[in-house]
Formats: sequence, C-alpha cells, structure tokens
Amino acid sequence: MHPRVLRELADEVARPLSIIFKKYCSPTKFPLTGKGENITLIFKKGKKEDPRNYRPVSVTSVPGKIMEQTLLETMLRHMENKEVTGDGQHGFTKGKSCLTNLVTFYDGLTALVDKGRATDIIYLDLCKAFDTVPHNILVSKLERHGFDGWTTQWIRNWLDGLTQRVVVNGSMSKWRTWDQVHPQQVCRRHQAVWNSRHAGGKGCHPEKDLDRLERWACANRMKFNMAKCKVLHVSQDSPKHNYRLGEEWIESSPEEKDLGVLIDEKFNMSRQCVLAAQKANRVLGCIQRSVTSRSREVFLPLYSALVTPHLEYCIQLWGPYYKTDMELLERIERRATKLIRGVEHLFYKDRLRELGLFSLEKRRLQGDLIAAFQYLKGAYRKDGEGPFIRECGDRTRGNGFKLKEGGFRLDVRKKFFTVRVVRYWNRLPREFVDAPCLEVFKTRLDEALGNVV
Repeated sequence: MHPRVLRELADEVARPLSIIFKKYCSPTKFPLTGKGENITLIFKKGKKEDPRNYRPVSVTSVPGKIMEQTLLETMLRHMENKEVTGDGQHGFTKGKSCLTNLVTFYDGLTALVDKGRATDIIYLDLCKAFDTVPHNILVSKLERHGFDGWTTQWIRNWLDGLTQRVVVNGSMSKWRTWDQVHPQQVCRRHQAVWNSRHAGGKGCHPEKDLDRLERWACANRMKFNMAKCKVLHVSQDSPKHNYRLGEEWIESSPEEKDLGVLIDEKFNMSRQCVLAAQKANRVLGCIQRSVTSRSREVFLPLYSALVTPHLEYCIQLWGPYYKTDMELLERIERRATKLIRGVEHLFYKDRLRELGLFSLEKRRLQGDLIAAFQYLKGAYRKDGEGPFIRECGDRTRGNGFKLKEGGFRLDVRKKFFTVRVVRYWNRLPREFVDAPCLEVFKTRLDEALGNVV
C-alpha cells in the first residue's frame, strides 16, 4: 500500500488496519503471513562483483512499518521511564543523534589532549552484530528490564519461524528460515552498530575494560571484527601503547572514520574537508548531467536536498578553520549558484542575495548557534548545560545567559565547537537567547544573519 494512499484515506483505512494489527498482536500465535521478509541488497562501495560490498535490507510494507513504529515507541518510552539505558547511549534515543554522540565524546577528548595527557582512542566493531545475537538472549534481556509478558511473548512469537528470501533484479531465492541462513551469506557484514571509546588518562585502565568487553561478547555469543578494531593515538607525545583484545593485538591506525567523520592523529580536519568536498562535487556533477532545467525552482531544491547534506553533516565537529579548507568548500556553492539560470552573470555575494541563500561560512555559524541553543534550551538539554558552563554573576548587560569561556593551550581545543561557539553566543541579543522555542530562535537568527554582509 502506497504511503500516499494511507495519508489521503487515513480515516477510512484506520479501522481495517486496527483490526489487522489486533490480529497480529495476539500473544498466542503470530500469523505466518507476517513472517516472510524480502531482502534486497544496497551497494556500499568497492567492486560490485564482490558480494561483501552489499548491505542487506529487509523490505517491509508501509502498514508493517506503522505497526513496528507503534511498538518501538512504546518500548522506548518504557526504557526511558525505567532508565534502562545510560546517558552514554545516543543511538535510537530521543533528543540525541550522531552529532551529540561525537560532540560529547570529542569534547572530553580534546580537553585531555589540551592538558597534555596521553590519550588513545580504541575503536571496536562487532562482527555481524544484528544477525548473530541469539534471539533467546535478546528476549531474556527484555524480561530482565521489566517489559511485560505480552511484549516479550509477541517478540518471541515473531522471531520463531521467521523466513527470508533474497530478491535481486526480480529474481528470488527460496524461502528459508532464519536459523538456516543469514543475509551475510549474500552480504557479509550488515552494519557497524557499536563503537567502544576509552579516552586514556588518569585512573583509566583500558586493558581491564577490554578484557571485560571480551568476556561480555563471549557470554552473548558474539565476536569482534578484529580487522576493523583500531587504535588511534591522538596525543602529541603519545607513548603509543599496544592493546590486546582477547588473544589478538589491536592494530594502530593514523586515521579512522567515526560515524562518518574522518578523525586523524592530530585532529586535523583538512582531510575530512577534502572528502566532503569530493562527495558534494560528485553529486552536483550528477545533477548537472541529469537535470536539463536550470531554473531556481528546480535546481535549488535539488542542491539543498542532495548536495548540502554532504557539506553540513556533523559540521560542528569538523568545521574547517584553515582558509584553504573554507575556500575548498565555498567553491562548491559558488559552482552550484552559477549553474542557475538568470543569476550566472552576478557576483557570488549578489547571487546568494538574489537566491536567498547564505554562504557556507555563515551557515556554519548559524548551525553552531542552533546546536548551542539545543544544548542549552532545546532537545539536547538534560540536566544542567551539558558541555557548556553558565557564567556566574548578576551583570545586566548582554543577553543574560552568558556562557563561561574556557581556557586552552592548543588549537585543537580552541577550534572545537564547545569552545569556539561561546564567543558568538555571548554576543547574541537578549531576545535571541530568550526565544521560547527553536523555531522562534531560528527565525530571529536568520533575520540577523540576513542583514550581515
């Protein structure tokens, strides 16, 4: 059933769907018609002839996704109320994201490096995590965390006798039960789902932690993918310790990707800027070759939806601070705006003003301030100000919500998001920081930035 049909006929299909959902929600027996999954393959990178370079994805019907989302929201609400997960859990958690994960971790790491402490990052990867974990262990964990008997029994019934088949270019394999075949027989690895990070410092014992993690993996019948487990030495005077996981040594690496962002030993983001620019340029070239229209009504939405995300994904972490890197990224928007009919003869700043766009440098400042608002007053806020410290005092000048500017020795700390944004936040007018919600803050910020040349 197409999503538009469900949206347009929501009132008419709500009752039939509720009847179907109630039938599927029976704790006694899950209908066999709901246990068949079509597995399609998504190409990742590398040689297309190598089946290991494909990611298996289960194709689920839209009504099925609605039912799964309803169950998921209920389970997440229970986990939040019972505090099942700690503050370090960012994935699948409301109010958190890849950005909060990266900022939280690297804020502490850059502080350690700035203090001159020996600091290593250990990246761990679980092999075939989604498909090798035993279902009985999953269900038993749900029971221990207080999920009711109906929920755990429903999940157990759904997993029991689950069948799959692989669909490639219209050709289909035979149906096979879950315990007979895993998608990795077509694509070896599903997804990196968990990284363990330990910032070395005073009172830190990574060897003991690694031994504990190895015991945990064995108890849960899982394995670490040693080919993707790496150590990154980020201190200036790092002693470059060797670490062992089980019986194998973890290899050192000069750079590693963390949630899509390339991190190197010196925390220099120039290489990440180059990779982001290359991806954005490739997508822009594809749009240029594939779309004949050059009108702003057609080209601008494509640029915003397909190109901009490559230039702004987690930009608070890797925002460029060298002039050459800034210009490298800015050239992409220069090129894109020059392709639009009617403004190609104008200077860059005039093109931006005519199209109602900000330069990438201004958008990065906008993104920093929006992220800071989220930490202080928005969705990212928990207890306190998170990575920020509010300035104590009763001064009436300024915006009344000033942040404390931390000290630093090295550029790696000076240029980090939680340090660099404080200066701009403290300059905001009072009506900005007193905005009742994020939407109002964005509106006022856009108006102010629009008046800045």
